[in-house]
Amino acid sequence: MRTPLLPSPWAATEGRALWLKPENLQPTGAFKLRGAYNRLAALSEAERARGVVAQSSGNHAQAVAYAAGLLGIKAVIVMPDSSPAVKVAATRAYGAEVILVPPAERDVLPAQLAAEQGYVWVPPYDDPYVIAGQGTVGLEIGEDAPDELDTVLVPVSGGGLISGTAAALKLTCPGVRVIGVEPELAADAQASFRAGERITWPVADTHRTIADGLRTTSVGALPFEHLLAYVDDIVTVSEKEIRDTVAVLARRGRLVAEPSGAVATAAYLHRGAELDGRCFAAVVSGGNLEPELLAELLAG
Repeated sequence: MRTPLLPSPWAATEGRALWLKPENLQPTGAFKLRGAYNRLAALSEAERARGVVAQSSGNHAQAVAYAAGLLGIKAVIVMPDSSPAVKVAATRAYGAEVILVPPAERDVLPAQLAAEQGYVWVPPYDDPYVIAGQGTVGLEIGEDAPDELDTVLVPVSGGGLISGTAAALKLTCPGVRVIGVEPELAADAQASFRAGERITWPVADTHRTIADGLRTTSVGALPFEHLLAYVDDIVTVSEKEIRDTVAVLARRGRLVAEPSGAVATAAYLHRGAELDGRCFAAVVSGGNLEPELLAELLAG
């Protein structure tokens, strides 16, 4: 679904304006549907008959399950046993078989299942079709943005969303800066970007953040090449800033954002001194969170 670019006058300050790209409004509640559908739609008839396997903490899982259902493809999804129950239930509701594993096994089992069962592996970010699908976020921002737009804030995990979005924006709106945002407690992409080489963080470290969709231990190989070519910087936000922003988006923006989906807006609200821009767009990447967590963050 093409999502709107929403003005956010409640977030305006002297000399600064914010627009929001609410990908939480997608049918599966997150941007991941763009890449998953693009990848599955490109499969041959023989590949569709084999079925697909994917790994995800939840949003890619739901996207692959939903897209597979639309296209009549069997889907097996490997999810960490720490995934929010609401994401596991939604994935199953779309018709996929879900296998829960310890977090450290999430990225290992899909390759084994593909080898043993013949499934086509649909990775969450390290794939050109997935990156191209996510890049439609950038195309839409470029088409809908006001002329004065100078900075786009994008969450970073494995890097598929920011890779496609940054490439699309740099090739269509070359003057716009693209800034990645991730939690301080899972800042492997920032470390990699500044070192000029991919750096892996331990699972135990990245799983400290409340932003469960941004716990990837390392940015993907193909996304990293896109980061180096098209992204201007990567900044981080604290756990308190993420929590506060979920509540602000609900109260002021009338948008339900999961913690992972709130990090880009959190950077605008709390890290303005680092961003050096005047007209911003922030991608609200997803809105799939437990009702109990939403209630806690709204009360906090």
